[in-house]
Amino acid sequence: MSLEVARAEHEAGRALLIDIREPEEHATGVAAGARLLPMQQLSRRVSEIPVDPARPVLLICNTQNRSSATLRALRERGYPHVRYVNGGMSEWARRGWPMVKPQS
Repeated sequence: MSLEVARAEHEAGRALLIDIREPEEHATGVAAGARLLPMQQLSRRVSEIPVDPARPVLLICNTQNRSSATLRALRERGYPHVRYVNGGMSEWARRGWPMVKPQS
């Protein structure tokens, strides 16, 4: 999914944005309202990902490498409503889009 569409869907509340970067990356700033779920914790926290196909889930990492790999793993587990965001948070930051410090 394009970064523009992902941002619009997330900000409109039509999709859940999950930032799968690691905590040290989150410290550089995250999209407001994104759920932080580091890729390394995904296997033990997979229950936090909505299973309702009516609730789209958008995965974002730094560039899209990890999110595309995570997408494949989640699709194998029966999550057809998950997409990954092209460009990732590095492109989000490059565009100067709003970012906040993560909640502790």
